[in-house]
Amino acid sequence: MDDRGSGGGGSFVAVRRISQGLDRSNTCQSTSAEVVAGSAAWLGRGLSCVCAQRREDDSRASFDLTPAQEDCLLRLQNRLDIAYDSSIPEHQEALRALWKAAFPEEELHGLITEQWKEMGWQGKDPSTDFRGGGFISLENLLYFARNFPSFQDLLRKQEGDRSMWEYPFAVAGVNITFMLIQMLDLEAVKPRTLVGATFLKFLSDNESAFDILYCIAFKLMDHQWLAMHASYMDFNAVMKSTRHQLERELLEDDITRLEELPSYTLLTQ
Repeated sequence: MDDRGSGGGGSFVAVRRISQGLDRSNTCQSTSAEVVAGSAAWLGRGLSCVCAQRREDDSRASFDLTPAQEDCLLRLQNRLDIAYDSSIPEHQEALRALWKAAFPEEELHGLITEQWKEMGWQGKDPSTDFRGGGFISLENLLYFARNFPSFQDLLRKQEGDRSMWEYPFAVAGVNITFMLIQMLDLEAVKPRTLVGATFLKFLSDNESAFDILYCIAFKLMDHQWLAMHASYMDFNAVMKSTRHQLERELLEDDITRLEELPSYTLLTQ
């Protein structure tokens, strides 16, 4: 099993707010009917991600896929298998592009620099934080930055009554990628949850579905953070609440595309 699924311990790394400033056999899954909180899987150097564990008597259904859905799932799984590699020019350029999208007026002085802490990475080298989500977690952040202005609102913590100790933006983004991979059962050959099977219908209609759902999840997580008046000790609880809300919305009967999810409106407010 790779680093995304490893357990461990450590302390949550919080960010003090400045005023005005693929292992396919993974069994850490959830059913749509019931989620049982399990131990947290620690990512990077401290930020934790919620992991759900099934009860021993849960039935493990398997959902048949159309050929088109199988192809879409395979392409997405291929993305999941790509680890971030700082020696690959494409990965370097994607990281530079993320900086430019986040801070268009500020010149980046290098791929290893204290500047990265401004975005919420835990150190001066973001590559050490990508172990939890792989290259796709960088692609998710970049997609968010390029497609939704609310990326800047979250990055700069511009909305709501914020905690003095805030979640680190970028590392929280890696955690959201990891959470979605688990929630949607994406490392299985076939989806074994109704939520995962439902998502593949959206994916077969739009290959950007995972990136779009990521943006929805990030904005929803921040919305939950504010609603719960959360601080750094509450991050796990906020992530669990976010996951449960996404699962409920994905299973609503009248949803035919991700843009119809109730939480999608948070992205465009």
